[in-house]
Amino acid sequence: MIKIVDLFNNKIANDEVITVGGWIKSNRNNGKLGFLVLNDGSAFQNVQVVYKPTEVANFTEIEGIKLSSAVKVTGKFILTPTAKQPFEIQAQAIEILDEATEDSPVQKKEHSFEYLREIAHLRARTNTFNAVFRIRSSCAFAIHKFFNQKNFIYVHTPIITGNDAEGAGEAFIVTTRSDGNYAEDFFGKKASLTVSGQLHAEGFAQAFGQVYTFGPTFRAENSNTTKHCAEFWMIEPEVAFNDLSQNMDLVEEMIKAIINYLFAHNFAELTFLNETVDPTLLERLTTLKDSAFDRMTYTQAIDVLTTALNNNHPFENKDIFWGMDLQTEHERFLCEEISKKPMFLTDYPKDIKAFYMKVNSDNKTVAACDLLVPGIGELVGGSERESNYDKIIARCHEMNVPVEELDWYLDLRKYGYYKSAGFGLGFERLVMYVTGILNIRDVIPFPRTPKNLLF
Repeated sequence: MIKIVDLFNNKIANDEVITVGGWIKSNRNNGKLGFLVLNDGSAFQNVQVVYKPTEVANFTEIEGIKLSSAVKVTGKFILTPTAKQPFEIQAQAIEILDEATEDSPVQKKEHSFEYLREIAHLRARTNTFNAVFRIRSSCAFAIHKFFNQKNFIYVHTPIITGNDAEGAGEAFIVTTRSDGNYAEDFFGKKASLTVSGQLHAEGFAQAFGQVYTFGPTFRAENSNTTKHCAEFWMIEPEVAFNDLSQNMDLVEEMIKAIINYLFAHNFAELTFLNETVDPTLLERLTTLKDSAFDRMTYTQAIDVLTTALNNNHPFENKDIFWGMDLQTEHERFLCEEISKKPMFLTDYPKDIKAFYMKVNSDNKTVAACDLLVPGIGELVGGSERESNYDKIIARCHEMNVPVEELDWYLDLRKYGYYKSAGFGLGFERLVMYVTGILNIRDVIPFPRTPKNLLF
């Protein structure tokens, strides 16, 4: 059988007899002429099959076949340049490979995203989710391709760990016991699912120079917002000898490489989502890939936000002051109203950032950056790491981070740790941005959220 994607790649001659297989997306007929819409998963686009009782022996059987049934079609490949579709297959034989025994919950009509989450094992059969998960796959490949071409080493950091990298206390505990006696547990100590692969990546960066992780991470955060899942994927590069400015250069280069890859390989899916989900999608992505990203310090941003507030900008959160953690509305204002394109915010107050970030010479801020993009706000967060052993120990004490659990990580500073910088990109947040989908539950195949462990 020929894959449908090959039909769209001009590998078939007009009038050639071919055989394709796939699942029925729609089936309509008037008793004298029938039309099947078929997809085999190899392409986002469907193929139309025309069948007639004079050509197909089992016409009556085919005209009553249910959606989602699997069939094999043999017929002529006919170019149709004046029609809506570029070609069709005029069937000579249709074999039923497996007929759906029940009417599919996914029908040729509009379904709400909420309804489709309840049948997540079937929702990839809809056009919207077919497009979303194709783009998700392409984003993952584009990320690996980007780092591979730049000679990064791909590091598989552990899923089970003995430390909480962010110190937020939102880790899932891994245990074989019900009594909380971790000394007698499997590992002989308290263990949890990883919240970040960064600390382990830093160790490898000190051997390979530039590395990246790309794997699942977990947060036991009891949040039911559209941005949070208990299980999600993170991309975390780490580069020895890089400073904050070089770190931002790498972020910008990576994001643009991903978008350019999608434009080259998934433009049909992007166009579909632009027409059905987010009419600003293509414009936003074009601006992102074609713009030079702006840079602004946190202190400058507070001044800009204060001026806007004094000019009666309708912020919901009007309590704006130096040292605050910016809200999404503030981040979006900065990149949408002020910059009008992606921008980095840098040099945040040290008290609202992680212990491992390098403290600047003012002893008030850290060499950190967040990438803000129109539409969602923060997309990427990164920093230069604190390379001085005594300073990072002091930061741990300031922030009540237990040093005994991180002795291996802190010890890296004793063995030639000149400097290092890296960032974290939440993969699902990236997929949301490049698809226009507003809920994280709709860009991950089987989402894990509070009180929800379906499938």
